[in-house]
Parts: sequence; C-alpha cells; structure tokens
Amino acid sequence: MSNHNNSATSRTKLSTFLLVLGIIFVAANLRTAITGVGPLIDVIKEDTGLSSVLAGMLTTFPLLAFAVFSPLAPGIARKMGIELTLALGLVVITAGILIRYVDSSITLLIGMLLAGIGITMGNVLLPSLIKRDFPGNVGLMTGIYSMSMNICAAIASGISVPISHVNGFGWRGSLVSWSILSIVAFIIWLPQLRNRHVPKHVASQTKLSTSSLAWAVTLFMGLQSLLFYSNVAWLPELLQSRGLSAGTAGWMLSLMQFVSLPASFIIPVLAGKFENQRRIIFFTFLLFLIGYIGLLSNGTTLTWLWVILIGVAGGAAISLALALFGLRTENANDAARLSGMAQSVGYLLAAVGPLLFGLFHDMSHSWTLPLIMLIVATLLLLFLGLKAGNNEVITAPNQKREQLKVGEE
Repeated sequence: MSNHNNSATSRTKLSTFLLVLGIIFVAANLRTAITGVGPLIDVIKEDTGLSSVLAGMLTTFPLLAFAVFSPLAPGIARKMGIELTLALGLVVITAGILIRYVDSSITLLIGMLLAGIGITMGNVLLPSLIKRDFPGNVGLMTGIYSMSMNICAAIASGISVPISHVNGFGWRGSLVSWSILSIVAFIIWLPQLRNRHVPKHVASQTKLSTSSLAWAVTLFMGLQSLLFYSNVAWLPELLQSRGLSAGTAGWMLSLMQFVSLPASFIIPVLAGKFENQRRIIFFTFLLFLIGYIGLLSNGTTLTWLWVILIGVAGGAAISLALALFGLRTENANDAARLSGMAQSVGYLLAAVGPLLFGLFHDMSHSWTLPLIMLIVATLLLLFLGLKAGNNEVITAPNQKREQLKVGEE
C-alpha cells in the first residue's frame, strides 16, 4: 500500500495507461445495468406479472440508492482507499446483475437495488480519483469517463432487446449479459489495488453544508438530473400525443441520447481550459430554453431540432456538473464529499422530477404546464450555474479568514 500522492506525474507511462483504462471501464458500468432494463419493461411485466408501479420501481430503486448511499461513499473511501472501494463497487454491481437471473420478482428488485449501490461508488468516487491523480487535467479526464459512461448506456438501451431474442437468452439472459462488462472492468482495475492510497488522517474538513458555492454546485447537479430523467420518462409519450408513432418517438429519445455524446466529452475539456465556466453554462441554458419552448408548439415539423438542442444541452450539463466536483474543490477528499452531497440531492430531484411532470400533466390534461415546469427549472439552472461557474474553490472558514488577513495587510 502506498501513502504517497499518486499523481499522474509520479506514475510510469504504463501505470498511467492502466489507470486511464481502468477509469474508462469502471465508467462503462455506471449506467448499463439500468439503461438495459427500460426497453424490456413490457416483456418483464408480462412474464413476471409485475404491476406498472413495481415495474417503475426497477428504475426508481437505483436512483434511491444513489440518493441514500452517495453521502456514505466518501467515508468508506477514507477507510478503505478509493481504489479498493471502486473494486468493491464493481463486485456489488456484478452481484446485482447476476441475481436478476433468479426466477423471482423480489430478486429482480433486489438486484436493481444492489446494482444501484455499486454504481453509487463509481458515481461519487471517480471525480475524486481524477482530482487526486490528474489535478491538471480534470476537464479532459471527466470528458473521457463521461463519454465512456454515456456510450455504454446508449449501447445497452439499443441492444438489450436484440440480445433477448437470441435463442435461449430471453430478457433475463439479456439483463445478466452485462455482468461480462463488469467482470472485465474488475479484472482491468485489479492493478490499481497494488497502489491504493489510504490517507493516514483527514485534515479539518470544509463545511460543505454552509458553503453557498457547494450548494450551487449541488443544486446545479440536481436540476440537470431532474431535466434528464423527466425527458427520459415523458418525451416519448409527449411526442406520441402529437401524432408520432411509438417507433418514431422512441427514435427521438435515442437521438436525444446520441447527440449528447460529443457534448459530454467536449464540454469538460473546455471547462478545464476556461478561467470560469459561466459562458458554457449560459450556452447550455440557451439550448435547453429554445428546445423546451419549441416543444410547447403543437407542430411536429421541427421536433427533431428541439430534441437535438435538448440532447446537446443535457450532455453538456451532466458532464459539466461532474467536472465541477473537481474544479470547485482543493483536494480529492473535498471532491469526494462534494460529489456525495451533490449526487445525493441530485438523484432525489431526479426521482421527483418525472413525478411532478406527470402530476402537472394529469392536473392540466395538457403538456403546457409540465413543459413550463421544465423551463422554470432551466432558469434556476442558469441562476445556480452562474454561481457554480465562478473561478473559486470551496475552502474551510479558517482558510477564508487567513486569506482576508493577507488581503488587509
């Protein structure tokens, strides 16, 4: 076990390559266990007899796991080290995927919960690992792992049904097939366990709960999550009500995810190069705003354009939120704690967003009110983003006092 600072500059080219490869494969497992379920929901309900409510819990359980366990991940990492905690996360993801093969509705739900707990470790700790080992390349590395996560999520959505049609596989075989990716990721991650870094002690911690900057980053993460999961849950139904076929509406949802991929890589790289990220945030806000205003119209001629704008904005927002965990903190420990705080609140909002959207639709029997809700959320995203995008870092109160004294002198 090593107690030195494992920065990228102190590593050999081979060890750096293995670390980057490991990060890519860990990130590849942070959505597939979830996104591979959605396209199979109908056949799962038919085969198991699950109600629509319980079927909906298949995707809600992981989000609740994100919210509950995100604040716990930094503490586990301080005791075990980030490397070992991420390895444990991959083991739990694999267990959650495999248990879904058991012929029981209960084990299916338990499997989704376990997968969510394992994914939480990667969600929270990858930004911290990048802050520690690549402090000068936070934007680039965030872009790389965001791209890996989003590409594999899109692939899982696209091929889960074809895999289920392979002779003898079925929907259970399709769900379990993603354990291959998590096992491969675990094997690729093993070399990092030889260099795992466990701090001997933790210095006086910054109080995130009293930091306006920490809350700005947290709520920025939460609002972009609310927008994304509201889009995923309701966009197909909204478009079908406008006259599009189910197949075309599904294709539009795929288009939204596909166009987010370039933004999810480019935006963090740019964010790391700019003095502050406020221009990027304003650009993201404009794309969201134009897209949602476009959807307010009943016509379908330009639907593809509104979907593309929302997709690009979504890719920019999530990758920028992840990059801010490292850009707004001074060290890996604070990055992990901010990541835990932001993702806990963020995924609670993510779970609430689709419910509110549906409630407003039921109340008004129209899509206008729920879309206005998303526009209001976009305005709040801009307001909080301009604060979160400032070129400053979260510091402890005593550090702030020392800085003020120096300024007075």
